[in-house]
Amino acid sequence: MQTPIDITLTNAGKKFGKEWIFRQVTLDIKQGEKVVILGLNGSGKSTLLQALTGYLSLNEGNLNYQHNSKTIDIEEFYRYQSLASPYLELIEDFTLHELIEHVAIYKPFLNQLNIAQVIELSGLSTHKDKYIKLFSSGMKQRLKLTLAILADMPILFLDEPTTNLDATVISWYQRLITDYASEKTIIVCSNSIKEEYAFCERIITMEDFKLLK
Repeated sequence: MQTPIDITLTNAGKKFGKEWIFRQVTLDIKQGEKVVILGLNGSGKSTLLQALTGYLSLNEGNLNYQHNSKTIDIEEFYRYQSLASPYLELIEDFTLHELIEHVAIYKPFLNQLNIAQVIELSGLSTHKDKYIKLFSSGMKQRLKLTLAILADMPILFLDEPTTNLDATVISWYQRLITDYASEKTIIVCSNSIKEEYAFCERIITMEDFKLLK
């Protein structure tokens, strides 16, 4: 999917209860940009990312998605994005093959990759008939990244993508980004782990948005 989409946040704020997580966030993210949101645990970076996906509603400000000067409804934005995050749940009663087959119905893969090719690229071929509930945390994270990066979507959201990955698998992740996501808009949340966002050319820091009054 080559749909060019720009994302704009204007004076955006989000709070839970009486506590503001961030305020006065104004961002303009153009199609193809590679952006990282940096912050410590609890700084609100995941909340900001979920707001950018449209999953969380804002308490103040505006979120706008534009395609060729035409606004895309927030309710329709899921059609243009893929996401990998620690809080994303997988269907654990499926085998690896069954899960990838199921996901392909809703989010086709880039370059018309078939199920066997996606399994091969995941590096989990020897586990294709294993149930997801028997996967280690590292294998589950590898699968989440595979599904998100290889989805034929123009925008890729990655929340702490190297969680539970060892050095070898981090290298695999970086290659997959290079080979299959170079033309996508990528927005990464990170605790300043450079291996997660080395390909990003723009840095956003959560401390800039801690205006609590």
